[in-house]
Amino acid sequence: MTLDIITDPLLEGTPHGFFTRLGGASSGVFAGLNCGFGSSDQHEIVAINRGRVAKMLHVDPDHLVGVHQIHSADAVAVTGPVTPAPKADGLVTATEGVALAILTADCQPVLFADAKARVIGAAHAGWKGALHGVLEATIEQMEALGAVRDNMTAVIGPSISQANYEVGPDFRETFIAANASFDRFFVPGKADRFHFDLPAFGLDQLKQAGIKRAAWTHHCTYDDPTRFYSYRRSVHQKQADYGRLIAAIRL
Repeated sequence: MTLDIITDPLLEGTPHGFFTRLGGASSGVFAGLNCGFGSSDQHEIVAINRGRVAKMLHVDPDHLVGVHQIHSADAVAVTGPVTPAPKADGLVTATEGVALAILTADCQPVLFADAKARVIGAAHAGWKGALHGVLEATIEQMEALGAVRDNMTAVIGPSISQANYEVGPDFRETFIAANASFDRFFVPGKADRFHFDLPAFGLDQLKQAGIKRAAWTHHCTYDDPTRFYSYRRSVHQKQADYGRLIAAIRL
């Protein structure tokens, strides 16, 4: 099956893609393009899936470079494969032929480019990373390689939407304690619950960081099981595990 790849005009000219689950070799709850070695899927099958992504981006599989994601605000610069993968949630490069990859299953995958400076970045921005500054950290690492904020573009890929992101009062209080204005990203739900708008929060963080051209693709991972994996949906359906989507960008 052909891979299903979402791209965005803001990143036109820089090879990139938010890959859906379609077109992969995995089966069962992982059916499709599961690219997460951290899942309980067969390692060899995940490698096949990642190889298909690398082929679409015209890089060797070992030049599809990622990090050991830990929901942090840390970002690193890379020039090629790093073993073991550094513990971080953002990565940047100015090295031709390197593709940066992020794995998600409801969190925000964010791809960055400064086409003029030839610097790219990628970030895994769940609520913890986004709140604590992973997007800003990724931007700063790009600047260290010569990128300029005014020239940067950023796109948030498929993520869980506000309608499906129910949270408790303690979650909301964590955000309000950081900044009272963050209350605007919550709407009341049933009883004491709220619904959090993660992509809107991500876009606001990018705007506050000085990124003037930023967008969300408006795809909800929870809503579309045919195209996307979703951690939250897997929990609600009491599945043993879940696949990981990949987003990648290369110079």
